[in-house]
Amino acid sequence: MSELNTANFVTYEYPLNEKIRSWLRLETLLQQVYELSHITSYTSGVAFFRSVSELIEILDRGEVRTDLIKELEKHRKRLATWADAPNADNQLISSLLNDLSIKTANITSAPRFGQQLRNDKIISMVRQRLSIPGGCCSFDLPTLQLWLNMPQEQRDSAINEWLKSLAPLKDTLDTILHLLRQAGSFEAKECHNGFYQDSVEDKELLRVRLSTDKPIFPQISGHKTRFAIRFLHIDSENGIVPAMMNFELSCC
Repeated sequence: MSELNTANFVTYEYPLNEKIRSWLRLETLLQQVYELSHITSYTSGVAFFRSVSELIEILDRGEVRTDLIKELEKHRKRLATWADAPNADNQLISSLLNDLSIKTANITSAPRFGQQLRNDKIISMVRQRLSIPGGCCSFDLPTLQLWLNMPQEQRDSAINEWLKSLAPLKDTLDTILHLLRQAGSFEAKECHNGFYQDSVEDKELLRVRLSTDKPIFPQISGHKTRFAIRFLHIDSENGIVPAMMNFELSCC
């Protein structure tokens, strides 16, 4: 997922394995669901339910809970190892270990992710129509039209319950991806003729940071140990990529 930076930079991310690819998609969908949860119109309501439907589909594809618990345990072991290092901030490490333990307990005891969404009649009804172009018109879904015209407090209450059921997943995923991103630091790099390639070992996520001064974006390809970046101009017909260009790269 790419993110906007207030210092006139854009950070682009590329996963090096399927696990991280799935987690970045989950992160994106969760952000969409939360940001669209304040429904103010029929259009924004359909957009919210579309994101919810896509989230359910992602959750149905794999063992998300098991993978997240394994990742929490991996970070816990790594932090415990750091505690034995000279000049280690044991108070900070202890705080982080306690936080990871709490998140592990919360995600282990949580109901099946998305189950409350799957069981909801309104969500199920909308999901059946989303595969049809324009299938969520009001004449197709009078039940949704009625629901969207109920008092705001009533709709907000239902949505808050849905979001509450997603909280253990979102909280854990946010923590893990934050730790992953913090595991790498940006370094200045130089590409020639719009191309850069390198090898990595035991890395899971590439992060490329570019200034918005030039309308240039990276097209990244890679898997496990090697990657390549092709820098392209947004105007593919008339735009020119400099022969030499600086950018920043973080391998996490």
